[in-house]
Parts: sequence; structure tokens; C-alpha cells
Amino acid sequence: MNMKEPDIHSLTTKYHSIRHTGTISNISGNTITVSLSDNINCSGCSSKSACGMAETASKQIVLPNQENSFNINETVELVLEKNMGLKAVIWAYIFPFILMLTSLFVSLAFFSEPVSGLIALLVLIPYYTMLYFSKNIFQRVFKLSVIKNKSA
Repeated sequence: MNMKEPDIHSLTTKYHSIRHTGTISNISGNTITVSLSDNINCSGCSSKSACGMAETASKQIVLPNQENSFNINETVELVLEKNMGLKAVIWAYIFPFILMLTSLFVSLAFFSEPVSGLIALLVLIPYYTMLYFSKNIFQRVFKLSVIKNKSA
């Protein structure tokens, strides 16, 4: 998690990033909590139904505060590279869907339809459990930058 203050425009043009504005709502030790506000960019995004950012107005993200340079109620921007956003959608939605369909069709060869449907749903439990216990790895891979908003 990079907490430095690079120029927002050079970062977004260089990496083709996804940006979301938020406000620091809590500072606790070495962590900050960013409350995300409504994103006007969601209205034109083709992936908004899969993303979940357009559904509710109150999302909170807890991030490490390595620089200790943020204050409560300060407006910041969270920046994520677009290719990382696509990888997140693949891990959270596409791969489990493929896993579920594959287990459904394979189990149909051996069991009745209701049992196969239950097996297809139960296959998701170990998958999402594995994702939960791998969250530290994903936090290192999905680098989310917090940048002070210069316009505020």
C-alpha cells in the first residue's frame, strides 16, 4: 500500500487507474479508515453491476497509515490500476462462477439434479474460505494507493 503523494494526473495517465474519492473517517494506530463517497464515474462504467461500488453510498476501506500524514475528515483519492480491478473481478466473480458450473455438470453425471445443485453451491464454501485466508497475499498484489486530494 503506497501512501506517498505523487501527482494524481501523472499517476492516472501513466497507469490508466481507477480512482475513487473518499474521506478519512478514522485513524487508529497505524491504520486509516476511508469512507468512500458516491462515484460519478460509476454511471458510465460498463462493469458497475459486477463491481458493487454503484450499489450503496457507504463503503469503508481500512488501510495502513505508513506515512502518518493524514487527518480525520481529509478528502483523499484511492487509486487502483485498471488491470488490478479486472483481476479482482475475475477472482471474486468469474472464477467462482466457472467453478460452480463445472462442479454442477460433473456432479450431474453421478447424482440427481437437486444433489448436483447443492454440490455446486457447496463448492463455493471452500473457495471463498481460501480467498479469506489468502487476504494478506491479495493485499500485497492489489496495491491501493491513497493520495491527498489537492482540490479539497
